[in-house]
Formats: sequence, structure tokens, C-alpha cells
Amino acid sequence: MYLTARNVTKRFGSFIALDNVTVSIGPGEFVCLLGPSGCGKTTLLRLIAGLADLDEGDIRLKEEDLSRTPARKRGFGIVFQSYSLFPNMTIAENIGYGLKIRNTPAADIAARVTELLELVKLPQAADKFPGQLSGGQQQRIALARAIAVEPRVLLLDEPLSALDAKVRGELRSEISHLQRQLGIPTLMVTHDQEEALALADKIICMNQGTVVQTGSPEDLYNRPATRFVADFIGTSNLVETARVREVQPDLLATRPEGEDAAYVACIRPEHIILNPAADGRATVRSVSFLGNMCRVEVDDPLGLLTVETHGAKSYREGEAVDLTIPREMCTWVADDISEGAS
Repeated sequence: MYLTARNVTKRFGSFIALDNVTVSIGPGEFVCLLGPSGCGKTTLLRLIAGLADLDEGDIRLKEEDLSRTPARKRGFGIVFQSYSLFPNMTIAENIGYGLKIRNTPAADIAARVTELLELVKLPQAADKFPGQLSGGQQQRIALARAIAVEPRVLLLDEPLSALDAKVRGELRSEISHLQRQLGIPTLMVTHDQEEALALADKIICMNQGTVVQTGSPEDLYNRPATRFVADFIGTSNLVETARVREVQPDLLATRPEGEDAAYVACIRPEHIILNPAADGRATVRSVSFLGNMCRVEVDDPLGLLTVETHGAKSYREGEAVDLTIPREMCTWVADDISEGAS
């Protein structure tokens, strides 16, 4: 691996923010630290950046131990949610700042600034000040400043969360394109599961100061390991084993060995097939039109289920329906609710 934070622990008084956490980034890899507020993901990013001190563990870039190396000497680029641009400097000065303090020749700085402004699609912004740009434009400049010094690793701390939905989607696509084009190993903190699914080569899902599951977006969505992961990433219908055994026992065929209480069934809304049926076993409780799909809540013997349907077919509240859950689409996950992670 290119960068590894190994057996990292961080305490704030009696509170354990990170408990023996190990994460890694491969060469050119885009990794997302995903989890709810307070799970420790930003603390971990700050430790990797050198902005906070480890209590235990180490951080290595290849074979180099960075655990006691000051942030300014790690050679990392950092982009924060708040942009952190210098308001009294022009855009060109902001982008070139890191090069200037490294005593890079002025002509080289000017050339690099021009190159990066083209790269982030703001070629006319050089002489403007941050306050003259929109939030999305400022974040593009913050990104350009971070990559100007050709960082060994790029660290992104919720860089899109302050932007509106449309700009966030556009900038997400641009960050992905830039990262692929430049090949910079990147670690991004986010609480937005859609963002992580769209951007990451690898997602590290965290909760309560620990890593819950690591894998590709497809792994975590289609094969969540625990109730927490299934509930946090995407929308899930989670059904207790006893209810499945009573209502639709054929779904038990894929369940791992173990006590009923150890597992719950995870059924994604798009995997349920819904059809009108006068004698159907379920009843429509609510229908939400979302443009490209309808989200239908149905009262079923398995419980209150969410179903996502596409196409012209519509449903009415109170309508009787029948539903089919393909056995191969039912994933069984460890029930970690007793550990407080739900």
C-alpha cells in the first residue's frame, strides 16, 4: 500500500475518538471515509494530515514513518469544507502560494497557475479575489491550490457539503475527473453515502471510532456486513429472522449458520417487484413521486416495506398489491444493534 495509518488510537480526555483503526490507500486510489457525524472520520484525516498528534499507532507513506513529521513537511494537499482561501490575495496568488513559499521561480509559478486555472475551468479568474467568486468556484480554486505543489496525497475534508445540490453534483464529477487524470492518491471525508458511492474506488465505513467495513462501493451496497452498514448506505428494508421464517421462509436459504437473533434480512427497495392484485398480501400506505421513480411504502406481513418502482405504472394509497422478493436479492447481515451501532 502507498499510505497506511495502522492501529491508530486518539483520545480526548476519557473519550476515545479512534480505537485501534487501520486504513490504507493504494497508488492512485480514491478512498472515502464514510460515516455519521462524530464517528471519528475527520479526526482520522487530521491525524494523517499531521494537524493532530497520535496517541498510539503510526502513519507510513511507503516505508517512511510520518507519525512525528510536521504537517508542512508531509507533502500533502488539503482541501477543507470552508475553502480557506486568503481573501486579500488574488486567485493567482492563492493558487501559487504554496509554490512561492517553496521559492519556486516566478515564471514557473505563473505557468503552473495558468495550467491549473485551465484544469479547473476558470481561466479568466486569475486577477479576481475569492469574494468575487461563487462557492463552487472558490472550491475549485481551493482544489487547484492543493494540487499546485504536486502533493504526495490529496486530503479532502467534506469539500462539497457547503454547496447546493446542483453545484455539488457538478463539482463531484469534476473532482473525480481531475483525480483520475492526475492519479493523486486521495482520501476524502464525507457523511454523504451517495457522494462516496459515486466517487470512491474504496469506501471505509466508520462508526463510533472504529472501521465497520471496507470495500468497493459495490461491495458495501450489495454485500453489507452489518445492520449499521446496510442502514447507512442506501435505503434498506431490514427484517428480523423470526418474521422471515413465519412469512417467507424461502428467503432463509441464503442465511448464514447461527442463531436467529444474530442476523437480519436486508432487502433493497429496487429489488422488490410490486404488482396490483385485488387479493394481494400487502396494502399501499403512501406513494412519493420522485421524478425518475416512485417510492411506495407498503404494509406487508414482513412489516412496513419501502419499494422503488420505475416506469409509468402508478399506485394509490389503500390499494391492494402483491410483491415478489427474489431469494437471491435477499442479503443477510450481522445484527449489530445490540452494540449500539444502529
